[in-house]
Amino acid sequence: MGYPFKEIEQKWQINWEKEKIFSAQPSQGKKKYYLLEMFPYPSGKIHMGHVRNYTIGDVAARFKMIMGFNVLHPMGFDAFGQPAENAAIKNKTKPDIWTHKCIGWMRPELKKMGFSYDWQRELSTSDSSYYKWNQWVFLKMLERGLAYKKASSVNWCPSCETTLANEEVVEGGCWRCHSKVEEKQLEQWFLKISVYKERLLEDLGKLTEWPERVLAMQSNWIGRSQGLEIYFRFKGSDRVIPVFTTRPDTIFGATYIVLAPEHPLVKEIIKGKPQEKEALKFIAKASKESNVVRASTDVKKEGIFTGSFVINPVNNEEIPIWIADYVLMEYGTGAIMAVPTHDQRDFLFAKAHKLPMRVVIENPKSQIPNPKEMKEAYEGQGIQVNSAQFDGLPNEEAKIKISQWMEKEGTAKIQTHWRLRDWLISRQRYWGTPIPVIYCKRCGLVPVPYEELPVQLPKDAPFTGEGGSPLCKVKEFLNARCPKCSSPAQRETDTMATFFDSSWYFLRFCSPGYDKGPFDKEEAGYWMPVDQYIGGIEHAILHLLYSRFFTKFFQDLGLIDFSEPFIRLLTQGMVLKDGQVMSKSRGNIVDPDSIIKKYGADTLRLFILFAAPPETELEWDERGIEGASKFLNRVWRIQENLKDSADHFLIRALHKTIKKVSEDFQGFKFNTAIASLMELTNAIYQSGASQQVLETLAIMLSPIAPHFCEELWQILGNKESIFKAGWPKYDLAFLKEEKITIVVQVNGKLRAKIEVAADISEKELKEMVLADEKIKTWLENKPPKNFILIPQKLVNIVV
Repeated sequence: MGYPFKEIEQKWQINWEKEKIFSAQPSQGKKKYYLLEMFPYPSGKIHMGHVRNYTIGDVAARFKMIMGFNVLHPMGFDAFGQPAENAAIKNKTKPDIWTHKCIGWMRPELKKMGFSYDWQRELSTSDSSYYKWNQWVFLKMLERGLAYKKASSVNWCPSCETTLANEEVVEGGCWRCHSKVEEKQLEQWFLKISVYKERLLEDLGKLTEWPERVLAMQSNWIGRSQGLEIYFRFKGSDRVIPVFTTRPDTIFGATYIVLAPEHPLVKEIIKGKPQEKEALKFIAKASKESNVVRASTDVKKEGIFTGSFVINPVNNEEIPIWIADYVLMEYGTGAIMAVPTHDQRDFLFAKAHKLPMRVVIENPKSQIPNPKEMKEAYEGQGIQVNSAQFDGLPNEEAKIKISQWMEKEGTAKIQTHWRLRDWLISRQRYWGTPIPVIYCKRCGLVPVPYEELPVQLPKDAPFTGEGGSPLCKVKEFLNARCPKCSSPAQRETDTMATFFDSSWYFLRFCSPGYDKGPFDKEEAGYWMPVDQYIGGIEHAILHLLYSRFFTKFFQDLGLIDFSEPFIRLLTQGMVLKDGQVMSKSRGNIVDPDSIIKKYGADTLRLFILFAAPPETELEWDERGIEGASKFLNRVWRIQENLKDSADHFLIRALHKTIKKVSEDFQGFKFNTAIASLMELTNAIYQSGASQQVLETLAIMLSPIAPHFCEELWQILGNKESIFKAGWPKYDLAFLKEEKITIVVQVNGKLRAKIEVAADISEKELKEMVLADEKIKTWLENKPPKNFILIPQKLVNIVV
């Protein structure tokens, strides 16, 4: 019969809540530790991805708590967003009702897992007490010129008359009605994150405890690139088209240039040309394609000749100007120089449209190819050819010399370009933070006064998913008075992107009830920065970048004195079943609640941590759950046969385990820590444990199986919570290598004596014995039938 996990888990969850054991308050006498997992979107029941993320964080929080740290471990809900609108439409309800229902499902499920959250700090971004401060931050940015409005293209469904997120564009159509999606220009709100680009890039150097992969992704997104802006002069004119390139070494191979269909010069270039009519058709067609489709490598690239030419400034060749869908205004200048022999995308386009090609970099491992015979572009390093005075130079050296020469000639300028663009925060949606701006015919754009915040979402907006933002249809919300002149005016009906909400929630957790600002400066000064942040790799770019941007903005406001929000970052792997990520659509979901009912939360936690290191993918395996359950039951039974004292062998094993588990917990190597605890349990079953040994085992296991260990700790006669016991310390004297002599017999007869480490494992001993030359001789290449071990004394091999 197993340990009674249902009664134990319920008992301790009630006890923790009653005693407020996880309630965190600033204490200047204790070292703080702020651990945070990325808070969830309330979509319904928790899934195994949640269980893994939050179990990893909970083990780290509880470990630090036992070590004596003042731990802040909060939880809340990223509650705004488009999925709630879609779910509300589908379920014929309202987003606020649906969201609160989902939170009502998720909160008790999180509590069932025994997570050590300070629930008194719970927040939801859809509460006006939270989004009031979103609006406050927006107004501060508006005051400093960091928030502005401009025309920008959106994915537009003409049938639903609404904007679509990129992920709602499926094969070029609307996910809801399948109508062809178009690009449409709308006036929208942006934040000038680009003002912070240098700081965002430079401060990556401070993040020494972030994964290299994430740092590279952030760096690439910010995208500082040194290059050359080249001026291609129109044939017969002094006007130029500027083109930025990071490959000036290929300029002699530029045989045409390509403009984005939205480029401001396009309509002027084609005007009056024979190609004008067809070009306008192509531009209209491209405007109906989303940028996602246009940038995709899977879709054939289309284009059209404009009828105009420019002059290549290095060789005075006339080269044609084309328009193509694969060039976007968002990158560079909206124009590229095409070098088909040394860029694969240009190569495919040139082949399709029979455009000229010229090799200008020779592959050192082969002769200069005939461009007509090339199967793909050569994009590697090499020697300049067909490049006038630069022939024979290594192309990396030529990049510098060509750039200097062209700048001196006045045909180009050496420049730094950035990939980072300003952040579009406008959403033509209901379920988000209202943007606190009023439009007055007399005064123009007027910020809502701070004392009138929050601008609250109306509760009775109509929902169909069609016809633009529902806020436009709520007269009580839309119609307002101008704060300056009191004339009739209208409110902004766009709402903020949900990334705005999650870009500073970690600061709000420091003082969630504070009503004089977004957070209390003193509380934030004590708890921040976050010591350990945990979440999925899918948030490695935008969420982390925006959080870093907001932190620097708050620093500029004088509200905080640090520049980075997260000291250490861990990105956990996904949970798979049958080799695929668990999802409802695949039908391979395993409900955590069903596992808790059958095995208990502690067993699920143990399995999740033992099955794989946190950073890697985890393959679900029911047999692993069974194994975790058996291990906990083995530990449970140790209490039945306690000895007055433990032998020297076990004490050595205990101190070795304390050292290993301590180091593994610090390094988030929970799977190997559990393996060490299993080895210690095996040693206990061999030697028998004292109460002190079992108590120490329970403390080390408690961050992983907290309910189980609290109960065991109490059974052993302890009054206070195990999480106040203090982390055990190891004695170096017990870690010194001791040697013992093992007698080796073959078929009962003494054949050798070997000296081994006192704490050698059975597997290691067996390998050492079978590798001994004397023993090999007596075995005569016969496989052993049996390997009998008397620990620390004797081995008998039966052949």
